[in-house]
Amino acid sequence: MCGINGIAFSSGSKKQINKAMLAAMRDVILHRGPDDAGLFAAGNVGLGHRRLAIVDVAHGQQPMFNQDKSCVIVYNGEVYNHADYRAALEAKGCEFQTHCDTETILHLYEKYGAKCVDYLRGMFAFAVWDDRKKELFIARDRLGVKPLYYVHDADGNLFFASEIKAILETKAVTPELNYAALPDYLANHATCGDETLFANVKRLPAGHTLTWKDGAIRLEKFWDLQFEPKLNGAKRSDQDWTAEWFELFQKAVEMRLMADVPLGMFLSGGIDSSAIAAVMSKLVAEPIKTFSVAFAEREANEFEFARLVAAAFKTEHHEIIVSPEEFFAALPKLIWHEDEPLAHPSSVALNFVSQLASQHVKVVLTGEGSDETLAGYGRYAKTLLNLKYGETYHKFAPKSAREFVAERIENLPLDSKVRHKLRKSFFSIEPNIENIYFDNFAVFPRKMQSEMLSDETRARIGSHINPYAAMQGFFDSAETTNLLDRMLYADTKTYLHELLMKQDQMSMAASIESRVPFLDHKLMEFSARMPDNLKLRGKTTKFVLREAMRGILPDEILTRKKMGFPVPIGKWFRNEYKHLIDEFVLSERALSRGIFKADFIRNLVERHRKGENHDERLWALLNFEIWQRQFLENEK
Repeated sequence: MCGINGIAFSSGSKKQINKAMLAAMRDVILHRGPDDAGLFAAGNVGLGHRRLAIVDVAHGQQPMFNQDKSCVIVYNGEVYNHADYRAALEAKGCEFQTHCDTETILHLYEKYGAKCVDYLRGMFAFAVWDDRKKELFIARDRLGVKPLYYVHDADGNLFFASEIKAILETKAVTPELNYAALPDYLANHATCGDETLFANVKRLPAGHTLTWKDGAIRLEKFWDLQFEPKLNGAKRSDQDWTAEWFELFQKAVEMRLMADVPLGMFLSGGIDSSAIAAVMSKLVAEPIKTFSVAFAEREANEFEFARLVAAAFKTEHHEIIVSPEEFFAALPKLIWHEDEPLAHPSSVALNFVSQLASQHVKVVLTGEGSDETLAGYGRYAKTLLNLKYGETYHKFAPKSAREFVAERIENLPLDSKVRHKLRKSFFSIEPNIENIYFDNFAVFPRKMQSEMLSDETRARIGSHINPYAAMQGFFDSAETTNLLDRMLYADTKTYLHELLMKQDQMSMAASIESRVPFLDHKLMEFSARMPDNLKLRGKTTKFVLREAMRGILPDEILTRKKMGFPVPIGKWFRNEYKHLIDEFVLSERALSRGIFKADFIRNLVERHRKGENHDERLWALLNFEIWQRQFLENEK
């Protein structure tokens, strides 16, 4: 795991690489690779690299050249099957100087060009300057586990890096708010697709390559998740499906144990991390090192479940409790690490447990990706039921009866949980995917955005504000008619991407590498094409995983309700930390920006303080304001 950066000037710009600028890009992301650093500069092209040494620690320095120095690579990630190709490449005349995966990727590029990515099983973002073709080839892994951002300016110059802050060092763009992406951020925790909150800064989409040649760029997709055709299950029992899935899962975990440095895992006590702990404990000789984080508040502390798993598999277990004071003190620095507002409060806790782990290991395995692969979120079942029964209700119930029911729901007490649930059901809203899925689970849904955005902001965005345009695009482009699969596909492209960026940036801030077995692409391809009821069976989520772990994990883990990672920010914002809302959300400085209607923001805060729950919304507004001060106004 490392940090990469680069610049390519078009011939028309008549610019040459400034090594000091290239080094400044590289060194602002020192945390991604404190072990070593390197530069390559040749005329109008330059590459930079920060190294976190994991495999072949003594060698593998980058930038790395092939034998005749016609190609040079900088690379961030881990390719777990790199050794599989060594003998074949040597037979083709490639001479290896190291045992690291970087060199294998470079030789694969030499032999297969852009098709080299098809051979790689793992997580990666890399760039190869091919002096023979005068081309810069950049690739990002299938699921986007590793980040890659770029600016392609009007003169054809390209600037890229693992983090946005590295690009900002070049002054290639002035840090400005991307108003067009604002509705997406407000609705979906973070921007979707290739947009960022910075105007003119884009991310290379997962599963894509970018080729630059003298100012022109070409993006190509090399992989996508396929749900059709479904695997033939006519003669397969649940046990058969489970056995095959579990075999792939075990292989995914085993491959991610490749390291020449100490290795451990994050253990929450949920079924995902617990399953990894169970498999991992059988594959290593020494007790595995596990790490957990929680808050002192009872509702935000899952240590009992993590301890249960740690005891079951005799791990060397470590814990850290984060106080509210530590949580908020760390927030500005972590927003700087993220480059954009923190989408989830759990990002802060993730950094604290990463700091803890960094005292013992250099690599951790984590449980990201299971929910989007195996329908682990409760919203999938809720959406399917709402759409199924809503169609019948709206077809046969007279309009007057529906209006009567909706009115009675609105008259229920404001703090009623029944009212909250029914207002999001087909009894209150038209049962379509925009209402039942996108709107229901948005931070700021469409109607609320129309009330909160100022006239000036609306004019900047355009006449038609659709915060779900990117998500809807993914939903519609899934090559399947199956509704559950389309939701999983959209979430894999959007919500999962943000979780992966959180995982990458919060762990790399502590200079440790995180690996995600559930996102092994072979495992994902199999899971996608399994029948629905192996993922979601009634209200039972992740059915195949639960079956695979039956008799292996404690029953308390198999049957516990999904909690996510609880952070009591709603309570904190009402009580001892409401001054932060005053300082950042309600301040004259924030309200005078004119992005939001001041009366709406004041009313939202007041309603939260009186007992309504707007914790996610206040979190988004707080982070957004701190981000603007840091990045757009250069406040230290």
